Amino acid sequence: MNAVHGGPDAQGVPRHDFSTNANACGPCPQARAALRAADRRRYPDPAYTALRAQLAAFHGVAPERIVVAASASEFIHRISAFAARAGLRHAVLPTHGYGDYARAAAVWGLAEWGAADGHAPPPALHWACEPGSPLGTADAALARWAGEGAAPGALRVLDCAYAPLRLEGAATVPPAGAWQMWTPNKALGLTGVRAAYAIAPDAAQAAAVQALAPSWPLGADGVALLSTWTGAEAQAWLARSLVTLRTWKAAQLRLCAALDWAVVPGSQANYFTARLPLAVADVAPALQALRAQGIKLRDCASFGLPGHVRLGVLGPGAQRALRAAWLLLNQ
Repeated sequence: MNAVHGGPDAQGVPRHDFSTNANACGPCPQARAALRAADRRRYPDPAYTALRAQLAAFHGVAPERIVVAASASEFIHRISAFAARAGLRHAVLPTHGYGDYARAAAVWGLAEWGAADGHAPPPALHWACEPGSPLGTADAALARWAGEGAAPGALRVLDCAYAPLRLEGAATVPPAGAWQMWTPNKALGLTGVRAAYAIAPDAAQAAAVQALAPSWPLGADGVALLSTWTGAEAQAWLARSLVTLRTWKAAQLRLCAALDWAVVPGSQANYFTARLPLAVADVAPALQALRAQGIKLRDCASFGLPGHVRLGVLGPGAQRALRAAWLLLNQ
């Protein structure tokens, strides 16, 4: 199972990269300053005592519930390993979602449980993401979680990667008893810094999952990023950036309509999905041609949406470049 991601590729860094969901207003200046000042001469505290206290205070939970992670992908694999070691044999995944959920489930022997398998899955590892990717819409799993109790032994994990980049709709209320996974590098516009953390339902589960981690999952850069994330200045910068992103998103939606791209409605985030006016077989060659012009879009075939692309919201210059490249391709 191949790992498919947006961002730089074998051709280098795209001039106009619509393929990731990073905050296009970034990088956050406070985070960039913290990275410059990070002390890389020494190991971080292996227990991340001060960092976990900061993150706990930010979320209003006990420090013992905070689990630091090298990245979201690392935590996805770690919590999947924890689920398998706990005796779970199934994973319930979003219909369209990040491929690492399925990859980690397969590695750890968790069979995917779908709607066709029955209404009530056995105790399983359940994933939800809101806003979801690639559609940017609400995850129906959260309504189910709120309406029914978890089976004994089941694990529920809410991926909060895009919650800080929500441009409309109500903020997600994490369900009781669920894990939360946070990856602030997207919101801060610094996806190259691999750092994440999770909030466990209780200290015992946190300790068990932490025991599966290698020593020092975060280096000095990751500590600097997550420490900055909790600060008032970085949060104020993020709030201002959302105002800009809303304006850019509205213009980008108008551009897609003008190009006859069928936008999937309902996105609440700084990205959305559109179906290209092409046969499915012609989408990959078209994306390659755009990539040769410095434009990268995220092919949604790996999400189970062939013929569609996901577009992160970028600024006016990138939107003009996308329009020109598409018109040149179709002249």
